[in-house]
Amino acid sequence: MRSIWKGAITFGLVNVPVKVYGATEDHDISLHQVHEKDGGRIRYQRRCEIDGDIVDYQDIARAYDDGERTVVLTKEDLASLPEERSREIEVVEFVPSEQIDPIMLDKSYYLEPDSKSPKAYALLRKTLETTDRTAIVHYALRQKTRLGALRVRGDVLVLQALLWDDEVREASFPALDEPVRVSSQELEMALSLVDQFATDFAPEKFSDDYQEQLRTLIEAKLEQGDTIDTDETFGREPGEGEGGGEVLDLMEALRRSVDKSKSGGSGSGSKSKASKKEDDDDGEDEDAGGVTSKVKEPSAPAKKPAAKKPAAKKPAAKKAPAAESTTSKAPAKKATRAS
Repeated sequence: MRSIWKGAITFGLVNVPVKVYGATEDHDISLHQVHEKDGGRIRYQRRCEIDGDIVDYQDIARAYDDGERTVVLTKEDLASLPEERSREIEVVEFVPSEQIDPIMLDKSYYLEPDSKSPKAYALLRKTLETTDRTAIVHYALRQKTRLGALRVRGDVLVLQALLWDDEVREASFPALDEPVRVSSQELEMALSLVDQFATDFAPEKFSDDYQEQLRTLIEAKLEQGDTIDTDETFGREPGEGEGGGEVLDLMEALRRSVDKSKSGGSGSGSKSKASKKEDDDDGEDEDAGGVTSKVKEPSAPAKKPAAKKPAAKKPAAKKAPAAESTTSKAPAKKATRAS
């Protein structure tokens, strides 16, 4: 890794020299734009609209336009700002770590001790660990004054850039103002589902499927060219992955999710006790999933075999005369006619 900035953490009269490194990186495959017709690269040029000249990057300044006048700000102008010249990461307060809303978290940086003796660095790290607090810091980086959270990750101090308060939008949605009733059965099923998925977070278990599939597609096109069959490449059946499907009500969706999870993803083969209890409590005909109709359907056909039982005795009555006397045949025939 290459250091992107040098400075010092200051809290009180304690000074901790550090080097700053980007803690994260983008793993996406790098793609560029081309003309689809012939594959030619698309190039962008910085062209001045007044004289039409192409301008080199080092000759480009920045400007502010208020609608009537334009103020040009050179690199020297920007570098002269007091905050830009500062090389301090100033600790302004120590707060309970749980009070920092994750929505405010921005880019992360690793801080490496930049002195012959890392004792002050180790002291600050130990202090944060012992107090279970996060240091809120103020610093300037890349022409911006920033707010940050200084915390510990393993043996390293991490500087987490924070958004300013006015950079986080308020969430105001009319739909959330409407009262919504969640039944105890729905909550019970949802909690049961959470229980079955509960585990410790292990980020290494997850991978970026899109980037892996993109790499597979690129390699296939390098080997086969434009004749590639993408369905065959990814082992898809026609129509697979398309939207649509039946719409379930919330309770039925929860039931099926719990059942599917219990059976290891094989579907909603058997109902859980909670869902059976809900059926008994409801007593209503729920169309979604046909829960009630499945119980009622067998009762109608069950009576049909019972109605046919007398007819099933006819063959037995006919076979009996072969072993009986003539006198026994007459009653048998009368019985048949009577039927």
